[in-house]
This record gives sequence, structure tokens and C-alpha cells, in this order.
Amino acid sequence: MGFFRERRRRRLRAAPFRGEWRAIVERRFAMFSRLCEADRAELLGHVAVFLDEKKFEGCGGLAITDEIRLTVAAQACLLLLHRERPHYYPGLYSILVYPHAYVARAKEMLPGGIVVEGDSARLGESWIRGVVVLSWDDVSAGAGDAADGHNVVLHEFAHQLDQEDGASDGAPILERRSHYVAWARILGKEFEELRAAADGGRHSDIDAYGATNAAEFFAVVTEAFFERPQSLRRKHPELYEELKTFYRQDPIEREGRRPSPPRG
Repeated sequence: MGFFRERRRRRLRAAPFRGEWRAIVERRFAMFSRLCEADRAELLGHVAVFLDEKKFEGCGGLAITDEIRLTVAAQACLLLLHRERPHYYPGLYSILVYPHAYVARAKEMLPGGIVVEGDSARLGESWIRGVVVLSWDDVSAGAGDAADGHNVVLHEFAHQLDQEDGASDGAPILERRSHYVAWARILGKEFEELRAAADGGRHSDIDAYGATNAAEFFAVVTEAFFERPQSLRRKHPELYEELKTFYRQDPIEREGRRPSPPRG
């Protein structure tokens, strides 16, 4: 099964990418213009595989279009660049897309073991098995602005990477076991500093939502790594280097690249 899947993936990546699909990616995904041509080609190959393997479902009356599928897929596949054999989010089968922020039932554990249930407005969520849920309004806004530090697709698909080992704990699968020591030391220290700042009411350049838990911290700093890399490296150099090693990319290197106009 694995052999035939990999062969199909290689065929999809090697096939010419549809011109009308590329035009959508160029128009909707601002960060695409900053990639070198080799990375663009690799990204589009990953998008072809992603669209072949994942199912999109519209919710709240939203009809799924190629524009929606491609805008989501291009951002999700950015996280897979430069991996020799990307897994394409193996636990993910379906992406549910709402037109706007949606309301979900949530449970919260309070001190003393008290469980509180209530409705929560959400822009997206990632389940450990099977599903990512997204708000199209926020997907579109994040794709169109590559420098505001907020991107719901990068956030939720960082959770998917984190959850590949079956746990949502801020520790994705790393290339070597020895890498976990530095990962735990650096991300653990930065997480505790963010928690202390949040508890003390102090401002931090890292989104305070990352203080919720280690999983949210990893997702939040992934957004910062790709969208505000200069600030992240200047203020958190060790954290930036850890993320650069994990994602095998250096967003600062591409920041100086002048956006190229769409082809044609």
C-alpha cells in the first residue's frame, strides 16, 4: 500500500500544475510571490497531492470552490517544504470550512476538578484524528496578509504536525531523537516566559494565546516564524533557530526577495 501511494504522489508532483489553479494561488496566497521558483514548483506539487488526498466539506451553507481548496492547501503545504518524504498530515482526512467564525461547544477544566461547559466562538480547530475546521473569512485574510503575524491555516496545521505522534503537546516528530533535548529546553523556556508575562499582565511580542498550553505555544510561534521572522529572530534567536531547523526554511532569507508578478 505504501509503495503504490508513494508512486502516485510522485506522479502527481511531477505532473504539470493546472494554469488556472496556479493563478488562484498567485492571487490568493501573498507569501507565494516571495518563494524562489524551485520552492514554488515544490509547493505546487505538494498542493496537487494534498488536494488528491484530502476531502473538503462546506459548513453553514458554504459551497466549496477551487479557490477555497487551493487557498487552504497552499498555506498548509508551506509547512511541508524541503522534506524528503512529506507525510501530508497522515491523520487528516477532512477539512471543514465555515463561511465565518463559528460557535463550538467547549469544556474547560477549572481548579479543583470543576468542569465548565459553554459555547465558544472559533476561527479554527484541529482534531487529533481526522479533521481540521476553518473559517473561510479568516483563511482568506491570513492568506492575503503575509506580515500581520496571524494565520489560521498555519496555526491549525502546526497542530496537525504536533499531533502526528498522537499527542497534542507542542513536541512534533523531530528528525533525530537527540533534537528533543534542545527543543524541550528552548521552547520550554520561551513558553514559561510567555506564561509569566501573561500572568503578570505584561506585553509580549509573542501572541499571549500561546501561553494557554505548550501545543498552542508551538502553533502561535509557527505563525510568528513565517509571518514576522525578523522580530522573532531579533528577540528570540534560539527559538528562531529551532524552528528554522524543524521547518527546514529560513523566512528571513526570502523576505528580501522582491515579489514577482503573476505569470502570463
